[in-house]
Amino acid sequence: MPTPRIPLRPFHISSARPDRFGRTTRASRTTRAIRATRARWRAVCAAVVLALAIGLLAAPAKAEVHHPRQEWLRQSTAGLFLHWGMFTHPQHRDCAEWERDVTEGGWSADYWVDEARKLGASYIVLATFHSRLGYARPWPSKVPGSCATERDLLGELVAAGKAKGVHIVLYMTDDPQWHNADGVETLDSAAYSAYKGEQVDLTTRQGFGRYSYDLFLEAMEKYPDLSGFWIDNDNEYWEEHGLYEKIRERRPDWLLSNNNEDTPIMDTVSNEQKTGMTPAYDYPAAVTVPMPRLTEADYKLPTTGDWWYDGGDHEVDARLGTGRYITNAGSSIKSLMAETPMVNGELPPQQEKFNDFMGKWVEPIKESVYGVEGGGYMYGGMRPGFWNDGAHGVVTVGRGESGDRTQYVHVVTPPRSDMVRLGDNGYTVRRVTNLRTGERMRFSQSGGHLSILGIHDWDPYDTVFKVETDGRRPFYPQSGVGATATSARTGHPAADLADGDYETYWDSDGELPVSVTLDLGARKHATALAVNQREWSPTHARSSFGRPEDSARIKDYRVYASGDGKRWTQVRSGTLPSARGVRNIDIGGSDARYLKLEVRSLWGGPQAPEFYEQLRIDEIQVAYGRSKTTRTQLPLEAEARQNASSGAVHSVACGACSGGRRVDGLGGGARNSVTYRDLRAPESGDYRLQLDHTAKAASSLSVSVNGAAPVEVPVVAGSPEVPESTAVSVPLKAGGNTVKVFSTARRGPGLDRIAVAPLPPASYTPRTTLTVRPHGLQWVGPGQRSLTVTAALRLDADEQLDGVSLAPRLPAGWTADGGPVTARSLRLGQTVRGTWTITSPPGQDAGSADIPVTADFGVLGRQKSVSDQVKVRPLPADRIWAREAEDSANQFGSTGLTNCGPCSGGEKVRNIGGSEQAAMVFPDVVVPDGGQHTLHLDYTVNGTRSFQVSVNGGPATKVTVTDTGNTTPRTTSIPVTLTSGANTIKISNDTESAPDLDRLSIGRTT
Repeated sequence: MPTPRIPLRPFHISSARPDRFGRTTRASRTTRAIRATRARWRAVCAAVVLALAIGLLAAPAKAEVHHPRQEWLRQSTAGLFLHWGMFTHPQHRDCAEWERDVTEGGWSADYWVDEARKLGASYIVLATFHSRLGYARPWPSKVPGSCATERDLLGELVAAGKAKGVHIVLYMTDDPQWHNADGVETLDSAAYSAYKGEQVDLTTRQGFGRYSYDLFLEAMEKYPDLSGFWIDNDNEYWEEHGLYEKIRERRPDWLLSNNNEDTPIMDTVSNEQKTGMTPAYDYPAAVTVPMPRLTEADYKLPTTGDWWYDGGDHEVDARLGTGRYITNAGSSIKSLMAETPMVNGELPPQQEKFNDFMGKWVEPIKESVYGVEGGGYMYGGMRPGFWNDGAHGVVTVGRGESGDRTQYVHVVTPPRSDMVRLGDNGYTVRRVTNLRTGERMRFSQSGGHLSILGIHDWDPYDTVFKVETDGRRPFYPQSGVGATATSARTGHPAADLADGDYETYWDSDGELPVSVTLDLGARKHATALAVNQREWSPTHARSSFGRPEDSARIKDYRVYASGDGKRWTQVRSGTLPSARGVRNIDIGGSDARYLKLEVRSLWGGPQAPEFYEQLRIDEIQVAYGRSKTTRTQLPLEAEARQNASSGAVHSVACGACSGGRRVDGLGGGARNSVTYRDLRAPESGDYRLQLDHTAKAASSLSVSVNGAAPVEVPVVAGSPEVPESTAVSVPLKAGGNTVKVFSTARRGPGLDRIAVAPLPPASYTPRTTLTVRPHGLQWVGPGQRSLTVTAALRLDADEQLDGVSLAPRLPAGWTADGGPVTARSLRLGQTVRGTWTITSPPGQDAGSADIPVTADFGVLGRQKSVSDQVKVRPLPADRIWAREAEDSANQFGSTGLTNCGPCSGGEKVRNIGGSEQAAMVFPDVVVPDGGQHTLHLDYTVNGTRSFQVSVNGGPATKVTVTDTGNTTPRTTSIPVTLTSGANTIKISNDTESAPDLDRLSIGRTT
């Protein structure tokens, strides 16, 4: 029996996905069910053997998460990823000629090590045995089969790295498919077969796995000072023959890293080339591996070009590169930065220039990025993410039990004002210093926030403030809190979210709404819940190598309090942003024994079934107070003495408010008002005025600037004790201004403070999600045609949209059965929806039409819009029915959509096959006449793969196709028998990866 391997808690084992070259991972290449069972059995034995060897039998589930061999990488911030081999430009076709040019060009191992150190990289991953670089081996090898050098380049690099404290990790590929790229055969099956004494085809996965298995063994024997292997996906032969277990046995101190897959026996999960985040540098927002798993972000530093040197001196975006570096450090993710050495080993000039810059730029702030952990997660620290006035950044904390007493606030995107305000997560601050300049900073702390004031010296990439604290205090110990839930997945009970252990978590088992009840043991005072959701999903919908992903974080919630667990009072409701890091739900103040968090909805949508309605929470802590309010007052407090208060306006205590107070009594009109008498503006123009207010019921405030007519500002219902924010655009003159705030409501909201900052750039549009159905080209027959169109606009940012209108914009002659749907305003998480039946002009064919569905809205007085299209095309003359694979009418299982420029609708469906779930279903395939028809399948493929095609639940027909590149759509056809009316067609392959699918269509009856 093969040696077993099981998924060890708390790992999330991701589904198979293709890598950067379009290859699918092991689970989509062979029978997943059989291999999963085999892998589980292997892991059982491997875990027991390892545990016995290191004395950890009592806790095998944590053996691969925490191990002494991992400590050097945990201490690391970054690594250098070098793709360099025989096909580095200019491409060599002869191994000896490549080695000659390497040596004569002056290749030096010390050069690479020195460049790594400039980047603060404590390790180098060398990718030479790479499928696109000629499978070259930079060492003298006794195992024939591909290029191997006579000079021991790898040995020189290992020695140079050891001398200067830089670890060397060897990249290994699983994949032979590029063995004949550009007509150059790089794998020598005959030589390897002679070496083994039997025929072995290295161009097959099994043969290549056997060959590379021998190379693993050789590298372990020759280079004991290597630090491990970086494995670009798994090969079946390796797993079947216990390769990883053998590595553990022979080199127990070496690390194993895997690309894009969370495999339990691996030490590290690498997340490749994530893009499309907001801000673009916020790499962690797309990572799906929860702490404390060792995690890498591997990405290219050059903004264009290949992963290897292609002859170009490509630009390095310093803003993007430094931003990724810092945000990864702020999430305990290692930055594995890819650069592209030339044949002689030297880096192109722009990459050298960036490395020189980094060496100098990091030096003044190195204590904030080296030897630290990400703040705002399991290691403590203040809240990262979006802050005030457009600011964005992360927090790092020292390592160790009291490491979070010293924190570093990294302002990567500076605010439009002169202060930074972030959630303090219960830490009491005693000193703030600009780490680059040494300047002692003024700060104010109250209401659960730290505000760093009077900032004028901004670094263009990262302004770092060293924040010294007296620790984190006002939280009840988890040992005194019990937890129950209305639903829990087996093995992940509610007790796990109150056990103080971030390696265990509660899983809601897919139930929504769902509630968690916390028992404090006796009636106690509570002010907030600190919710650490498991960081296993991205913050927003995206696709990674065709795998649909979305946020599994809390959206809408309610909090209740009770003294006896029977009679409940709602103390807070609202919407949490989809963001990383701890989320604090301030409930003002309540005396209760029981607190219930009811989760009404999550952010993710059904297009990502792995994450849809799948809530996981690491820990929930209960606060009983707030950090001490400082004497330094925040600017523009409503209760400030310099303001003029009239009528019934008065100051009251408010623990969650800045300064610990607010003003009440604003209702009844202008006679009850607060006037700011000297609000300063640097120049005349429009500014963003933010009002922080409290209100139990929906209400409004009115704002008059310099005596002008007041502007009414809607106030949402919330908590009477916890402030919310609303912003409007107001005109200010240079110098002093007066701002009068009142309410025309009978009983107006409370006012905590106002804040003024420049407006965002004119290009600014808050993040929204516009979902339009149908998705995909709509193929229609002759004559007049009608389509049902649905659309939904959701606001994803903590902002406000005004005057929202959503409707299709029809081409000439087209009609719709209704007008725009509208909303006066939208706040975070709110949605406006509409449905229309649109009809083409009468008396003619519908033809081709692109129909935009557009949402128009106002943001701070500026008009904005977002749009998507419904595209209609006429059926080809020889077809009676056609549908794109990406059409929203289809059922996708665990497959996913990806862009495909040459494909008929610009998209295709990939990740078909390898399991029962990785299948597509085309329902409602309507034909006028029953009988035999021709089914046309448009596909792309690299190599030889097969579809299984089943009609109306009947037996499947195997359709095998062959091509190269996986980029050019081809067509194959099979006869099928259909019934008159609606039919269902299933495209699958339960055991192996299938081709990617572009479109299905039906020909005329044969």
